[in-house]
Amino acid sequence: MAKRFISIYLILMLLLTLLVGCSSEGAKDEESIAVEDIRAEENTLEEAEDNRGEEIEVVDMAGRVVRLPKKADKAFATKPTGTILLYTLNPEKMVGWNYELREGEKRFISEKYHTLPNLGGAGKNAVNIEELLKFNPDVLIIMEEVVETSLSIAEELEEQTGIPTIVLDSDLLKLDEAYELLGKVMGEEERAKELAEYCRKTISQAQTLATSIAEEEKIGVYYAEGPDGLETEPSTSWHAVVIDLVGGRNVAEVELKADQGKSLVSIEQLLKWNPDIIISWDDERGGYYSGIFEDPIWQGIKAVEEKEVYEIPNRPFNWFDRPPSVNRILGIKWLGNLLYPEVFNYDIREEVREFYSSFYHYELNDEELDDLLKNSIRR
Repeated sequence: MAKRFISIYLILMLLLTLLVGCSSEGAKDEESIAVEDIRAEENTLEEAEDNRGEEIEVVDMAGRVVRLPKKADKAFATKPTGTILLYTLNPEKMVGWNYELREGEKRFISEKYHTLPNLGGAGKNAVNIEELLKFNPDVLIIMEEVVETSLSIAEELEEQTGIPTIVLDSDLLKLDEAYELLGKVMGEEERAKELAEYCRKTISQAQTLATSIAEEEKIGVYYAEGPDGLETEPSTSWHAVVIDLVGGRNVAEVELKADQGKSLVSIEQLLKWNPDIIISWDDERGGYYSGIFEDPIWQGIKAVEEKEVYEIPNRPFNWFDRPPSVNRILGIKWLGNLLYPEVFNYDIREEVREFYSSFYHYELNDEELDDLLKNSIRR
């Protein structure tokens, strides 16, 4: 009996010890979880406070020191030049367009961005400040051809809206810098770096290839703008810089028209210049592409006689000019290959596919590619 009693006693004590241990460990576990939850909540609050309170300082391309939120999630560009750059970087962070999108543009832009509001800024249409403020962007972007004129505009815009404003230079040779600055402002550094490198590489390669073209071998190019084709740009115009960059000879010997460009020319001047190739605004844009073949006064021009007249692709954005933004990078490859296919030895179809995918977030099918290039390449 004594032995049985001792055995029962020992078993009871062991069970009691185990129960007390489990209870203690359970309490400790619950206490640890509670502490961890509190710490996680504190860290989340601290991070949120950091994101609200921290600012970064950038020097924009006009030399202005601008302080703005560390991560700008919403932005508006006051002109199409900047809007295209912003769209290529991250369309999710755009709050609006500068004009109502045309059907040709909508065809190559995701439907979810079609309904972004028209907040103005294209051509002579001013930005609608009242409407803009309803969307509360974190940053405004001014992308100008002449950066010096942007200083007072930026200061006035900041005063009107209270929103930090960044100035970018739309110079074709500085697009890489513009991307890198915008990437920093928008928290898109990695993607901006990729697009900047593509621009840098394309321009550098074009400059190198163009040096191999002898002066006497340069092809004379006329850029036909306007509803009758009798508006153009001299080589000193940023609107025609792609011709010079790829080694073409801009035949337009006219005075540069300030601001919007489009210097007027006469048919007599054009006949005298007698270009080898004509590149024209497309019909959809209001150009004279089809009219050139039908108009009898154009028939004595070498380019028309030899059917060397090409339509500048214009969807979603013009490959050559207007607006003079990153769309011109594709124009470098297109025009270089058109003028000097043995020098700019690209598979232009693959180059177009890659650009639309990388910059416009759009995967072209064969039918769309054929349509884009139908009047724009040699057959």
